[in-house]
Amino acid sequence: MFKSFFAKSRSMKVGFTLIELLVVIAIIGVLAS
Repeated sequence: MFKSFFAKSRSMKVGFTLIELLVVIAIIGVLAS
């Protein structure tokens, strides 16, 4: 999951979209809890 995520973010020159940012926040929230 993280490998594909980093591969995708590498191919994008611009920052995250709002949805992708929310997904990242959700993942971090689950891992931190």
